[in-house]
Amino acid sequence: MRKSGPPKGLIAYIVLELLAEKPRYGYEILKEITDISGGHWEPSYGSVYPILYKFEDEGWAQRIEREDEPDRKYFELTDDGVEELARRREESAKKAKEFADVILGFYHVYVAFSCDDRFEVPALDGEWHFDEDFSAWIVEQMIRHHDHYFGDFERVDATPDEFYDAHGVDRDDE
Repeated sequence: MRKSGPPKGLIAYIVLELLAEKPRYGYEILKEITDISGGHWEPSYGSVYPILYKFEDEGWAQRIEREDEPDRKYFELTDDGVEELARRREESAKKAKEFADVILGFYHVYVAFSCDDRFEVPALDGEWHFDEDFSAWIVEQMIRHHDHYFGDFERVDATPDEFYDAHGVDRDDE
């Protein structure tokens, strides 16, 4: 179970992946992360630029000059940055459970606000509501994304224990 916030190092890992594609500048990276999240998450300049500067200090990225855009600070990965990216890819592979905990945890809180009598969150006109319709819309969007990337969604009838067993996942870390 995750105690707080998104998995540590998420932005740094995404920045490395984006720099591996091509040299980029900070605002371009911010825009790309926003696009990757479907517009639901927009990191600040204050989170991306320090990462770029740290990568530069560590020797993982270097600034490059571009004649066509001399005022922008472009960064590209160095050979050491490529090695760091490989290390972080491995590290990120181990964080799938943390990502799932964040997604499921926030959704469970959304549903609790929607139907748990302990919460009395008012429905404001013209705003999102904590209710069954909006909850269903969230699930619908997740299914549409699944369909887009993986093909038609099929319900999973397995219990959590059955699902973990079928996928060889050790539950001792819970």
